[in-house]
Formats: sequence, structure tokens, C-alpha cells
Amino acid sequence: MSHRGFSHFGLSTLDLDRTRDFYENVLKFTAVRCDILKVKEGGQIRHIFFDTGRDQLLAFMEARGVPGVPAHYDAGINGALGVPNAFYHFAFEAGSEAGLEEKRNELIARGVEVTEVVDHDWAKSIYFKDPNGIQLEYCCLTRNLNANDARMQVRDEIALRRLGLEGTAAPAESAKVG
Repeated sequence: MSHRGFSHFGLSTLDLDRTRDFYENVLKFTAVRCDILKVKEGGQIRHIFFDTGRDQLLAFMEARGVPGVPAHYDAGINGALGVPNAFYHFAFEAGSEAGLEEKRNELIARGVEVTEVVDHDWAKSIYFKDPNGIQLEYCCLTRNLNANDARMQVRDEIALRRLGLEGTAAPAESAKVG
């Protein structure tokens, strides 16, 4: 079997209506499947799939009154784990540098806080968050990747601030026992 990309990523939300509004009206993704799953033990789960392009889907589930599922939690993933926003994120294909700029302008026009275009040497990206606090990205390749790109090596040095860890001190030296 050959690799064909992903079928879907499944995420959670506490507010499916707000999430649907963002993905349909801001990002312009089409909802292609919507379900209400009744839970025998009580409550229900609303489930929606968005087509992000190339038949690759992004799904969200919202539990309401389901035993064992908390009513409130951090659906943004990174905050709940205490890691930088860059660690868990989802990047959508922009197609070109012009497409990336166009998407940035569209998002800004819709009131979304978006970063400047970030040049990664091999790709360019913009970053923003959805209503759940999930880190999203639009990205486009700016050149073909090669064998040197596939080799693990130091390529850059970044500050804690760039990771969203402002005010975090560098790790202290291990205490000496003795």
C-alpha cells in the first residue's frame, strides 16, 4: 500500500458552534459530515468533519453531559501540557508565497491575530489560533527539499521568547551533592 496522506485528525472543542463558525466562515473549510452520537450512559457527542483540501479532513468532537468527560478543560492542547505553542500545531498548505500573503490578509480582515510571514529557509509560514486556542499555520514550500535537509544538524538558534516562553529562566545548573 502506498502512502496517501492523512484521512483526518480528530480534536476536541468545548464549543462546537463557535468552532464551526471559525472553520467555515474564517478559514472557508466545508463541513462534509456532521453527527450527533447519543451516549447510552447519558449525554451526547456532536462530531463534525471539515474538508481541508485533497480529501484530508479535520474533525472536532464536543461532549455534552457525558459521564467521565469533564465539562471544562483546555482544548488548546499546548496550554494543558505546559509546552510552547509550536509543539502541537496544524499546518495547512497555502500553495504559494502569494497565496500565503493572501491568506494572511484574509485572516486579518476577519479579525484574526496573525504573525508576520516567517521565513524558515525552505518554507514560509504564518501562525494564528482557532477559538479553542489550537495553534494553526498556513505554510508554503519555497524550494525543493534535498538530502542535506534530511540530515539532522544545527541550523539555527532561537530565543525562548520565540517559543512563547517569555520570562522563563534558563535551566539552572544541576545542584552538586557532596
